[in-house]
Amino acid sequence: ISLEHEILLHPRYFGPQLLETVKQKLFTEVEGTCTGKYGFVIAVTTIDNIGAGLIQPGRGFVVYPVKYKAIVFRPFKGEVLDAVVTQVNKVGFFTEIGPLNCFISRHSIPADMKFDPNSNPPCYKTDEELVDSTWENCAAKINAGAGGINWKRRKYELITSQVLVKGNQEID
Repeated sequence: ISLEHEILLHPRYFGPQLLETVKQKLFTEVEGTCTGKYGFVIAVTTIDNIGAGLIQPGRGFVVYPVKYKAIVFRPFKGEVLDAVVTQVNKVGFFTEIGPLNCFISRHSIPADMKFDPNSNPPCYKTDEELVDSTWENCAAKINAGAGGINWKRRKYELITSQVLVKGNQEID
């Protein structure tokens, strides 16, 4: 996706390595950040244009407009994503979907699955199921209607979702 960003540069960086400094600062400032419109910026792939710098009056700093392309991750309502379970407890479980942290409430887990704190590790399972429940591979469907997606400290946090798949077994 094509994006734009402004780089504010201190006068001490003016010199033969100016453009390289602008590029490095772009990588540092945008990779790993989140925006509401484009989502999580995973990586800058190409820098298309570094515009002419604009001197900040009275400060000496220069602002460089930069156009670049980046790989972004923005989940959409209704999208199904593979998730890795990181923690399971009696109120639900936490997963990671790349940079996205996701909590699945026990109310979104099928009713026949009960929390078993005595399993190692703790898990949700049905009565007839053997202990198979690290839930390392599951999928989560985004349901932004009730809670939505918040971003805090450069990290996504999904408040509500729904479990669809446990391992290779589909759950209704």
